[in-house]
Amino acid sequence: MPRTLPRPRASAVALTALLSLTLAGCASEKSDSGAGSATAAGGEGLTVQTAQFSWTAAGLTNGILSEIAADHPDLGVASLATTQLDPAAAWAGAQRGDIDLLTEVALPNQQELADGAADRVDVVSETYGGAAQGWFVPAYAVAPGGPLAGLTSVTQLDDYAEQLGGKFYDADPGYITTEQNTKRLSGYGIGLEHVVASEAAELAQLKNSYTAQEPIVLYLYHPHAVFAQYDMVQLEEPTPYTDGCLTTGDGACAMPSYSANIAASKELQEQAPGFAGLLTDLRISVEEMEAMQKQVDVDGEDVATVARQWVDGHADQIDQWIA
Repeated sequence: MPRTLPRPRASAVALTALLSLTLAGCASEKSDSGAGSATAAGGEGLTVQTAQFSWTAAGLTNGILSEIAADHPDLGVASLATTQLDPAAAWAGAQRGDIDLLTEVALPNQQELADGAADRVDVVSETYGGAAQGWFVPAYAVAPGGPLAGLTSVTQLDDYAEQLGGKFYDADPGYITTEQNTKRLSGYGIGLEHVVASEAAELAQLKNSYTAQEPIVLYLYHPHAVFAQYDMVQLEEPTPYTDGCLTTGDGACAMPSYSANIAASKELQEQAPGFAGLLTDLRISVEEMEAMQKQVDVDGEDVATVARQWVDGHADQIDQWIA
């Protein structure tokens, strides 16, 4: 039987109380259960408690790691036990010692959360970087003769409030970017209502608006399958991003390009050094991730199937990473 990393007795209970969720394998997380850790060279392999964020790229990255671990048992990991969490809850779990692996960690968006767990968890690699995020409108809306013709910058949004129905659409309330967008709306003095529900609801609204060729402004980020479905234009920002602007500053600045990273507990790195080495070397480009997201979110393919295809197509590269 695969073994989980040993845990203090109260750890799983505390996380359940904090998140109102049950982690897979909680019963095996008691320190006196006899569940030791497997070595990379032999034994049964670890079951790694893994946070899975709600966006598709996180599921794909976890799926790819699961497939590689299954192909290479010598890495010391038998499986990833994933629990869907928002970033704040995931990092709280990591800080308490209940989560050992976080993928698709968006930096600098999640930097403060990562800093809070630095005694237990390290950010070990950057999967991809230079991913754009910001406020977008449909291309048809800003085309000549369109309802938002002439709109190029976020600072002009109040001038188009009537056309936009007075609303700015955002994703999940648990996203760090949602907090940032609240501050940005205030910092820029924009009076649009900040509509926050979920990314699914946001994308449903975009679909409805796009189908009707109506104007809409919303937060989006790369990589995302939405850009394979719709022709979107990112609004310009008058002020570049600077450190602290979206935390201690007034928020009147651009959102930074971000990188997706992998974070692993110090315990996982010690107990499965081979797997930790894979985490350090894994690279997936923005373009590759966006293509996989299209397969899942637009074409309806299964995440595990798409992850397997990526692993099969990168076999030589993976062999180099784990050598």
